[in-house]
Amino acid sequence: MNQKYAALVTGANRGIGYSIAKYLIAAGVDVIGTYHANAAEAKAAEAALGTGRAKLRMLQLDISDHASFTDFTAQVGMLLDDGPAGSVLKYVVQNAGNIIHTRFDAATPEQLDNQYTIHFKGPYLLTVALLPLICDGGHILNVTSAATRFYLPDHGPYSAMKGATEVISLYMAKELGERRITVNAVAPGAVASDFGGGLVRDNVAVNTSLAEITPLGRVGLPDDIGAAVAALLSENMHWVNGQRIEVTGGQSL
Repeated sequence: MNQKYAALVTGANRGIGYSIAKYLIAAGVDVIGTYHANAAEAKAAEAALGTGRAKLRMLQLDISDHASFTDFTAQVGMLLDDGPAGSVLKYVVQNAGNIIHTRFDAATPEQLDNQYTIHFKGPYLLTVALLPLICDGGHILNVTSAATRFYLPDHGPYSAMKGATEVISLYMAKELGERRITVNAVAPGAVASDFGGGLVRDNVAVNTSLAEITPLGRVGLPDDIGAAVAALLSENMHWVNGQRIEVTGGQSL
């Protein structure tokens, strides 16, 4: 019997995370997704994305509450063991996040702490907690942002924490190489989703201005990122390691 593989995708109830789960399930990978607070939305995602080949199961997670990670990892382990043969955790996608729009000189200590905890400390410590479950030869993908390489107004604290994630991804790739675990960072550009209050999706002026600086003539969609992540996690890409990959339609050119 072929080994069944599973992925953990944080923030899989909506937007980019939902699309990542959708594409992985289409490839036959079971997905354990997380949501922060909206249980009804999580249940709807489970119902919408499950197929005969693979399924989505959602767990509640507050990525800022590192004290909960031991219990959360135990829950993940129980889901992996569920079923006739069980499955192995091969993929971890750190996607969950938020954004606080502010100039660098207007950010409060509390806002900085929030962005640090949600975008760096939380995913960092969650990955550490999950390492005993990740199989040798597995893949870790950290979702960062194209805004670590070019200026966007009021993105300073958010982008700085994403920049830190890109740096630690290099160290993770080196230090997990002994287990043949690859670690990469994928950096989306502007995406029309509900992230950041739906600014790119719902504000026509913002959407238009970002589309005008993108060679392909539009902003991204969640499925643009979900499809790219699924491709990066495929075995055809096993030799890509320690890289930051932009998925922007050329927005930063």
